[in-house]
Amino acid sequence: MLNLEWLRTFKSVYETQSFTVAARNLFVSQPGVSLHISSLEAYVGYALFDRVGKKLVPTEKAQMLYNFTVEPLLKLETAEQAFHKTTKTERPTLSIGMCFETFQFTLEKYIPTFDFNVIIRFGLYEQMFSDLDKGLLDLIITPQKTNLRTLEFEPFSQEKIVLINGKNTETKLLEKLLLQNRIEEAEDWLKQQIWYSTAADMEHLHRFWQANFNRHPDFKPNYIVPNICSIIRCLSIGDGFAIVPDFLCKNHIDDDKIEIAWDGINKIENTLYFGTRKKPRNLAEINQIKEIFRKADF
Repeated sequence: MLNLEWLRTFKSVYETQSFTVAARNLFVSQPGVSLHISSLEAYVGYALFDRVGKKLVPTEKAQMLYNFTVEPLLKLETAEQAFHKTTKTERPTLSIGMCFETFQFTLEKYIPTFDFNVIIRFGLYEQMFSDLDKGLLDLIITPQKTNLRTLEFEPFSQEKIVLINGKNTETKLLEKLLLQNRIEEAEDWLKQQIWYSTAADMEHLHRFWQANFNRHPDFKPNYIVPNICSIIRCLSIGDGFAIVPDFLCKNHIDDDKIEIAWDGINKIENTLYFGTRKKPRNLAEINQIKEIFRKADF
């Protein structure tokens, strides 16, 4: 179904030729404006703006859409002003950055329960730090910190990086080699097995290999999938290995679908942090999100 807010956002971007100015005029975050435009483009099936320098230039299709919708939108805005109840409290909007897997495992199921608006952003942590500093994000969940003086980081949990395998994967020889401390032979054996990884992030694999075999992995994974949740689902029905944070696969381990093959000689643990600006807005909503993460089964 076409969302009316997408059209309101489109009208503002069309008239201002800027996500930033449109966000300010609509009293929403810039990522929210970008999300509305991308959702509308996905719905109509074509691009609405081309970026030329610092301006967004409407495409021919955008001009047609604007001409078709501007009058109805103006009438709706007039009606809104006429019938708006002045005592109505505006819902605050909270913009949160984290990795996709953390969102799906921890926060996704709570989204319908919030009495405030939520915008979730995924991406590289370096970009999240910058967006948090600029006020484009209100809160980030991160295993890394930065030394920007405007930001503060509060530790709340830890994740362990482990070697996992599908339930039907034959691991008896690996167990024997590890028990006998024949680490180089265990490494050679592992490199001959089926491996899963993600396209965006192989850091876990590299760190685990370096910590336990004192070298970078010199093999390529067989299957590159979109995210760690995909890896876990694939391993739950097939053979192979992957290196992932343990909390992401806890439910599948409890259901006996995958196994932890090895947590390494030198265990790798990451501290997870809440990142905020030192004087954050929407503090009550931020604390509500923090409480969900503190209660999560990491």
